[in-house]
Amino acid sequence: MNTLYKLTALFLISFTFFSCQKTEKKQDPVNVKTVVDSIKKIYAPDKRVALFGIEAKSDNNKLILQGESDQKEAVDILKSILDKKGIKYVDSIVLLPDSGVGETRYAVVNNSVANIRSKPKHSGELGTQALLGMGLKVLKIKGDFYLVQTPDAYISWVDHGGVQLMNKEEYEEWINAPKIIYTQVYGFVYQNTDATTSVSDIVLGNELKLLAETKNFYKVEYPDKRIGYVKKNESEKYDIWIKNVKPSGELIEKYARKFVGIPYLWGGTSVKGMDCSGFTKTVYFMNGFIIPRDASQQIFAGKNIDPDLKFENLKKGDLMFFGKKATDSTKQRVTHVGIWLGNGKGEFIHASRQVRLSSINPDSPIYDEANKERYLGSRRYLGVEDKMITNLKNEKVVTEIKL
Repeated sequence: MNTLYKLTALFLISFTFFSCQKTEKKQDPVNVKTVVDSIKKIYAPDKRVALFGIEAKSDNNKLILQGESDQKEAVDILKSILDKKGIKYVDSIVLLPDSGVGETRYAVVNNSVANIRSKPKHSGELGTQALLGMGLKVLKIKGDFYLVQTPDAYISWVDHGGVQLMNKEEYEEWINAPKIIYTQVYGFVYQNTDATTSVSDIVLGNELKLLAETKNFYKVEYPDKRIGYVKKNESEKYDIWIKNVKPSGELIEKYARKFVGIPYLWGGTSVKGMDCSGFTKTVYFMNGFIIPRDASQQIFAGKNIDPDLKFENLKKGDLMFFGKKATDSTKQRVTHVGIWLGNGKGEFIHASRQVRLSSINPDSPIYDEANKERYLGSRRYLGVEDKMITNLKNEKVVTEIKL
């Protein structure tokens, strides 16, 4: 959201709020709630990527602001509006990261895949996943779970066994160290070059710190300092890999096809299971991009290239979106995404039951009438500059959260 829009919206909020107040110091939680809700719509309209859980309550004629937020600017603006009006309040707002985090405001994924959940418990719904070596911002600690934010801004809970907490100095050392990236679908990190005993599994897109190399192996280090060996023919030095990656429809198709048969997993973004947008996210990551996590977010990135819904002008690698079309009384709802293959057969690849191919061609043996009927349009990411699409070639800090 651009600065001009924010300033204009905030001016209108302030003007409306001041106009509604009949007395200079009236403490009305109802009117304050209106301001809180308006600021939330500007700074945190999507709770998946920004938090502004602020409430205004009255207790013994005292106005109390309580809750938590990771949006400091939004909190400061709320207080400024109240201060300018002379409204007295008790400030009980907790800014994230909170004091419980201490110096360990960062974490790096320590398993091949870390499950990130909607609630701080193992039974919580899987919201997304993070890959080995990926940096996370720590916002809050609750028992054995950490509230974290991923490089694509997703905010959810990860258990302590999946990550290694780090302070700023440790994190800087990790992100600046040379690394390798795993380029095969699935494999193992070994205890030595005999490759007989494993340290752990490793999956496509995982990163580890590079310590040394032999003829056939890279010696690597985990975030928790474990040492292992990765086969050279299954991985690459990250700097070389990202330099040589040439994003294209062909490369997108190459990686997309690697996942055919991988089972569907709600919240999954890895070869251990993936949902539709986790699939597209991972495919684009292996082409050197970080894109939004969910289909309902991905549809707002890139360039709209099929406004008439005729499957025209699509190119290999474009994202296709599906769901419920808008009506006179309801908004459009995006529920699915796939990748157009542009092979003249009307085929696209998507995660539905498992990663598989489908077609919009009625004569095809893999004709997908249901998705064709709920087609909402397509977006092009390749060759498009968009603040929602991070090109890793242009980023010094790649898969990690910036300091």
